Amino acid sequence: MKQSVFFETEFLLLILLTFVVPSGIYGYMLWKKSISRKTVLVFGLILLMISGISIFLLQLLKTMARNSPSLFDDKIFVSEISVALYLIPAIFAGIGVNIISHILISHLKEAEQKFDRDHA
Repeated sequence: MKQSVFFETEFLLLILLTFVVPSGIYGYMLWKKSISRKTVLVFGLILLMISGISIFLLQLLKTMARNSPSLFDDKIFVSEISVALYLIPAIFAGIGVNIISHILISHLKEAEQKFDRDHA
């Protein structure tokens, strides 16, 4: 067993999923001049999956921190500070749900307009 969870693969994966992947998604969506609905929907679903995986990793790191000899791990993952760590996945889940809702609402709006044109 390693001395600290900060040197575990799970922690590095959490950092990757918390900062790198969402930043890449946001950067890509802002960089593109045009983007398909399917791509935006996939990005929303990825953000939801990232939030679920991040919560799983936080729970795993909490258990690992309890078993590690390092007290600094306990201060981050087992104490009240850990509640703040759950805010990041919650934010990604909220953004993912909003992106998916946006796609569904715009699709339904166009479908209603097409129905109105066809039945006028």
